[in-house]
Amino acid sequence: MKSVDITFRIEEDLKAQAELLFADLGMSLSTACNIFLRQAIREQQIPFVISRNVPNTVTQAAMESAEHEEDLYGPFDSVEALMEALNA
Repeated sequence: MKSVDITFRIEEDLKAQAELLFADLGMSLSTACNIFLRQAIREQQIPFVISRNVPNTVTQAAMESAEHEEDLYGPFDSVEALMEALNA
C-alpha cells in the first residue's frame, strides 16, 4: 500500500518524550501513530477513554463539605496556626 506524508503540530517537548517512549518500545513515532490510527479504525472509536478531569471521592467530599460550610478551618493568622491545625 502506498504511504503518504501527513503534517501536524505538537509541542516540542511532547514529541521528544513520545519519541523516547516509543524508541524504548522498539518503534518510531510514525509506527506508533499508525498503530493508533489502525486501532481507532478497527474499534470505530478513539481506542482509549477520554474523560473530564473528575475529582476523586475524597476531593469531591471535601468540596461538598466546603460548599456547605462544614469542616472548615481558618482563615489562619499565621503559618504556625495553620501548621498547628494540620498537625492536630
